[in-house]
Amino acid sequence: MGEHGMADWEARVAEVWARLDALVEERGSGGFRAVIEELAAELPRGSAVADFERASSFDSTGHPERAVPLYREALRVGLTGERRRRAVIQLASSLRNLGHPEESVTLLRAELAAGSDQLDDAVRATLALALTDLGRAREGVSLLLLALAPHLPRYQRSMAGYARLLTAAGSEAGAESESDSV
Repeated sequence: MGEHGMADWEARVAEVWARLDALVEERGSGGFRAVIEELAAELPRGSAVADFERASSFDSTGHPERAVPLYREALRVGLTGERRRRAVIQLASSLRNLGHPEESVTLLRAELAAGSDQLDDAVRATLALALTDLGRAREGVSLLLLALAPHLPRYQRSMAGYARLLTAAGSEAGAESESDSV
């Protein structure tokens, strides 16, 4: 598939995902997955992108157990770019949902260390859920506050301070006050 053909394919995939809810309502979960399968089948056999799209369709329709092997294969084959990062997040989320939060935490910690982009907050949110499943809710809330703080119109410094205190060993003190503290 040439560059123009791939751009067209990407646009068609994006359109199907934009209509996820409507397609599931019209055709059911299996019908939605069939549309994604038709698109994935247009790519070469063994395509990491095709495996990712298939995995995502299973995940989005309540079948994480079928998604996990496809995410793993897509990553093994060499999925790149934003899809690679999305695959890690989605794989970690599926593993958590299937009762494997430890593996989820391991994947997401490595992902946070691997670099930074617009998906950082999604990595942190998924990591917070996995940490909560492991009984480490304070650490999870800390991650969420650190992710949220930069988006607040005020209280950024206070929230970041509170986030650090949540995970500080034995700390019961409040964050240092500032003019916009809560």
